Amino acid sequence: MSFVGLMVLIVYEARWVYPEIQAYFSQTGSLTGQQLATRARGYVQRAQEKLLMASSPVELGEARLSLDLAYGLFDVHIYHQYYACTASSLALIDELAELIDAQQIDPFDAAHALFIPVECLTRIEMDQLDRRGMAINDFSSSTRRHNQVLIYSSLLIFVLGLLFWAMHERQLRRTERATAEKFSWMARAMRDPLTGIGNRSALHQDVAAYSGRSMGLILVDIDFFKQYNDALGHPEGDRLLRLLANLLGDALGAEATLYRLGGDEFAALLPCPTDQALTQYCEALQVELEAAQFSHPAHPDNKDVTLSLGGTRFVADANSFAMAYEAADKALYQVKTAGRDGWQVTASA
Repeated sequence: MSFVGLMVLIVYEARWVYPEIQAYFSQTGSLTGQQLATRARGYVQRAQEKLLMASSPVELGEARLSLDLAYGLFDVHIYHQYYACTASSLALIDELAELIDAQQIDPFDAAHALFIPVECLTRIEMDQLDRRGMAINDFSSSTRRHNQVLIYSSLLIFVLGLLFWAMHERQLRRTERATAEKFSWMARAMRDPLTGIGNRSALHQDVAAYSGRSMGLILVDIDFFKQYNDALGHPEGDRLLRLLANLLGDALGAEATLYRLGGDEFAALLPCPTDQALTQYCEALQVELEAAQFSHPAHPDNKDVTLSLGGTRFVADANSFAMAYEAADKALYQVKTAGRDGWQVTASA
């Protein structure tokens, strides 16, 4: 915007505010008027010299020719328009020329009479020089004034451009911060604050991202977690949840995405081409848990912390996920009904 404003200002100054530039260089009245007056005066003075030294008709003829030349240079519109002495001086020259031709005037008297046109032409010369000087001064002043306008306006436009740029950058940073905060909030809204893994909303979103792929879903439930909390307290229960989240990640590998669905229930979503691969994941998880030996002082069977797992494989999309979740939940329920501490994989959903 500042650049466009500057270009408009330059075009305005060059095209509309500077008409005197063209007027000065195209108007030749002052310069030409002064030159014509100077030359006309020169011819009049030459005629005077010839008349003062005239001793033959030839010299009188030369004086007569100089007067004709002076008359032609003197008889211009600008002189008639601005100088009152022009008409009378031209009439005098014309009259003297006729008298010289008729030899009815003394050459000395004729030369003396020509001082009147010489004076008029001298006045014209001086006035034309003054006019030329005034035109130059006016043009110089106007140029200087418009240069100042152009410089100060350019500086103003530049400062305004910097101001607008600063405002734009400030607004841009605000927008970026707001966007970053929004994404951060959205990310937090998709994470479980206790364990740092995804929540139920994240699970649904990720299933949509894997649309069309063969996926495995494993639901994990901590056996007798209420008794664990009652015996050791909720802070220890929270610590166990974080430990089990790490264990699930280690056992299932980097391809698995973990979620806490609430309370003591976890879920894992991972690429799974076959039911056999899903079975291997469940087995690996049980082996990893047994090796960890998380103590459970209130376990009814005097065991360490145990898990119940239910899994199924499905082709990801919005409709199949609902059926897959139901199938995995039924498998988990069957494990709990059978005494917990085990896993079961149902047929593909």
